[in-house]
Amino acid sequence: MSTINQLSELNLLLSQDHVHHQLSVPHLVEKILYRNEGTLTERGAVQATTGTYTGRSPKDKFIVRDDVTEDKVEWGAVNQPIDDDTFVKLYHKVLDYLKDRRELFVFKGFAGADERYRLPMQVLTEFAWHNLFARQMFIRPEASELEEHDTEFTVISAPTFKADPDVDGTNSEAFIMVSFKHRVVLIGGTEYAGEIKKSIFSVMNYLLPEKNVLPMHCSANIGKEGDVALFFGLSGTGKTTLSADPQRRLIGDDEHAWSPYGVFNIEGGCYAKCINLSKEKEPQIYDAIHFGSVLENVVLQPDSHAPDYDDTSLTENTRAAYPLDHIDNTVQPSIAGHPNAIIFLTADATGVLPPISRLTKEQAMYHFLSGYTSKLAGTERGITKPEATFSACFGSPFLPLAPSAYAEMLGEKIDQFNTDVFLVNTGWSGGAYGEGERIKLSYTRSMIHAALEGELSSAETYKDPVFGLHIPTHCPGVPDEVLFPRKTWNNPAAYDESAKELAEKFHANFKKFTYASDKIKQAGPTHHTN
Repeated sequence: MSTINQLSELNLLLSQDHVHHQLSVPHLVEKILYRNEGTLTERGAVQATTGTYTGRSPKDKFIVRDDVTEDKVEWGAVNQPIDDDTFVKLYHKVLDYLKDRRELFVFKGFAGADERYRLPMQVLTEFAWHNLFARQMFIRPEASELEEHDTEFTVISAPTFKADPDVDGTNSEAFIMVSFKHRVVLIGGTEYAGEIKKSIFSVMNYLLPEKNVLPMHCSANIGKEGDVALFFGLSGTGKTTLSADPQRRLIGDDEHAWSPYGVFNIEGGCYAKCINLSKEKEPQIYDAIHFGSVLENVVLQPDSHAPDYDDTSLTENTRAAYPLDHIDNTVQPSIAGHPNAIIFLTADATGVLPPISRLTKEQAMYHFLSGYTSKLAGTERGITKPEATFSACFGSPFLPLAPSAYAEMLGEKIDQFNTDVFLVNTGWSGGAYGEGERIKLSYTRSMIHAALEGELSSAETYKDPVFGLHIPTHCPGVPDEVLFPRKTWNNPAAYDESAKELAEKFHANFKKFTYASDKIKQAGPTHHTN
């Protein structure tokens, strides 16, 4: 069946003289500066701003509902349907619009480091800095690979094209539409580069399970003995920070897949949050931001052009995009064996979850399906203060299929490879957000090192009476009282009330998972309302 990106309209556009293909980093930087799209920092990184949209816009994301997707996609608020005719009409409008642009930019590359499962894709962008972003975030082909590159998915990014909701079937001027039938992602009305990266992640979340591969919203690294660790968590929970560990080699910071052969990175770069970034706390990320990197919505000091990572005047969701080779101790290619340990990360703004706990198999399934965290300011449009959220599989916004499809695969793999699972709270201690303090990064690193080195696998634990979690009574490098949230609160009665409220939220959220076994349902918080 012919697909729209194979028709002459797109091919004709791509063949025009004003369309630049596979520009190098220096050439793209020259274009960015000449076109006034960005500014150079004192270390040579490109700084760009994204205007109104400084985070993902989930209400503007759609999947085309057709004979290919009808019975596979879990339709609803996350996967909003749009019909094929509406998509095709908008597709042609966008292409007509792009024909009149002064310059366009194309990057061809791959999603997926394992050649057995990788997706050949291309990104057509209106902005040069978006093309640099794509070049650094996806896997860059060798010259020989480029010659044989056969594009299977195309991303078209037209940020200055504003949709008309009454005419185009969108919810606003912005839109992110995925057509699996036509193998096209159509993005318009938003300058936030993260939409490019996350749209391809959604595509891989649809395609990989068909190949018996589990796509995962997680970072990954590997120890000196070859032990592999996965870090699941939503934006702002610490995936990038905690996987960038000088004592371990980085596989990737955000998107991976678990195949019958082991783990592989879906991307070729990192997309790190920059808020309060410092060389002292996060030296690997700090040092990675130089020529070839892209800083998104980071404020620069007027005279020196040095980034002010503490300035949140544009957004708290400041970002840095850079290729994996900007970090010294990475795995190349980004492929490793089966995971020995899995870390579920949550940034609990209520301050009641323990900093670390060891999970049973059933608890692992419960917390994977729950995907609890406190959504932090700036990660999505309209979020200005932390709020409790449950995101199935720690990545609901990017899952076209039902959460059960991913959860069942994870459970089977945990069983098959006897993988240890821990829940780590990188959020607050001693009180809720605004009263307590964020758990020290040094403490979190010590707890994770202990977990990955096997020191907590047989350690004495205390069973939390509300959440049923198994809390280690001692962890090297961490004061014992820090391990027990109730002991860090000045008012234990207030802790009890907050813990009860969060437990009730867990129960209310989990009611939708009717297919979960009784063992998994009973693995959640022990408190029940009457």
